Amino acid sequence: MTTALTCSSLEAPAALTVNYAQGWHQHGGSMNSSDFKPAFATAAETADALRLKRISATELLNLEFQRIDRYNPKLNAIIWQDREQALARAEQAEAALVGGKSVGALDGVPITIKESFAYRGSPNTWGLPPLKNAISPRTAVAVERMESAGAIVLGKTNVSAMLADWQSYNPVYGASNNPWDLTLTPGGSTGGGAAALAAGLGCLTIGSDLMGSVRIPAHFCGVYAHKPSLGLVSTAGFQPGPWDGSPGYPMDLSVMGPLARSAADLALSLSVLGGGNGDDDKAWTWRMPAARHTRLKDFRVGYVFDDPASPLASEVRSVYENALSSLSSSGAKMDRGWPAGVDAHAHMTTLMYLLFALITAEMPDDARESLRQRLQGNPEDVFAAAATAPHARWLHQTQDRLVYRALWQKYFDTHDVFLMPTTFTAAFRHDHSEPMEARVIASAEGRRSYARELPFWIRFATLAGLPATVAPVGRTRAGLPVGMQIIGPMWEDGTSIEFAARLSEVVGGFESPPGYQA
Repeated sequence: MTTALTCSSLEAPAALTVNYAQGWHQHGGSMNSSDFKPAFATAAETADALRLKRISATELLNLEFQRIDRYNPKLNAIIWQDREQALARAEQAEAALVGGKSVGALDGVPITIKESFAYRGSPNTWGLPPLKNAISPRTAVAVERMESAGAIVLGKTNVSAMLADWQSYNPVYGASNNPWDLTLTPGGSTGGGAAALAAGLGCLTIGSDLMGSVRIPAHFCGVYAHKPSLGLVSTAGFQPGPWDGSPGYPMDLSVMGPLARSAADLALSLSVLGGGNGDDDKAWTWRMPAARHTRLKDFRVGYVFDDPASPLASEVRSVYENALSSLSSSGAKMDRGWPAGVDAHAHMTTLMYLLFALITAEMPDDARESLRQRLQGNPEDVFAAAATAPHARWLHQTQDRLVYRALWQKYFDTHDVFLMPTTFTAAFRHDHSEPMEARVIASAEGRRSYARELPFWIRFATLAGLPATVAPVGRTRAGLPVGMQIIGPMWEDGTSIEFAARLSEVVGGFESPPGYQA
């Protein structure tokens, strides 16, 4: 039974749960152990509880269903489920665990996935109504890897239409709300995933990030997120509409990555998600390099937390200032200022060109011809150039991207991580007005540009292809979460994740929003 989640659906048969519980106790389990709180437990804690038989996979899954039925109607975060399939996988996980057979690091752990991933038996509409009933026969590689490690997919989470907004709403599934305040957006385009995770619906979620699609929702909802090094996680099966296994476009900006309630869970997820796909596996095997340090005082930290193009709202600034003060007191070596050669405004034509080249890849010929004429009238029109320029232009822009990455990599010869805001504001009120370019965000300092300022702090890691971790570092006076962005060296994803873990020692970590009882 599948359902677009508008009401309660399938529950596990009571007899199955009772009969299994009897067998579970006979194998040494403790179903009611008081030291495991499933609603907000991390994925690692949940995997341990299942392995130690403190709870069964079906009991855990039914608790998740109960929470979804209780909290999701007001969040609209999870928009598709197949509970029968999930329960069948839970039963398989139980049988394996009772028999002493482990599938992987996430045996029986409930997760959600972004709607935009192909998943067998479900639509991946990207919020487009014509795709509402187009069912994918296959599952995206990233999701397959999570399931191969034993994870159980609870459901798919809401997105913005075509993943092209920093709010999560679309004509197929409607709008998702932020669990900290239902009048606010959870961000986009992985907003449904971040909202579900913050509300205790699932232990992990996986999403995608090009212009902040996991980083901004994590910041708005108070969870952790990781944008991996470019190319680390396979994008196969990440597309609108049914996936038949054919290769998609090569990605020079976009990545797939996890969101979690702890930094350790980001590392756990990435250990499952990362590595080559298909024929690549015949030639090489990926491993995550060890973090450069494991104590805050050993890290060499660069940082910038202001720029005239996107100055921080005062309520966000005060949270970052407190976090930086705590970090400095820990003994970390702090160095303020941009890396040599990294201008906050240079290289951005390259980013926009590559982004627009992706956006216009399927543009009809007549529209492309119109843009070709537009370019003749304005040679500086980046959108028109991206849609019409010869392949040589793409090669030059890609070379510029690699030069930009090299500047950062040189910086990381003498520094370990670089800190910056995620965006200038905390979560804001829903605003679905069009055109997007005309939207504004209210702040104590005045009205701010939505389209120009929201992604400003996101673009640096995106263009360079560097790993970037977002970690919660406090809350505003209004009680809204704030997340710090931690950029690390290329391929050294473990370093930014480890720094996020250590940062929690001085500023705290994930906090559950009020009203979502454990």
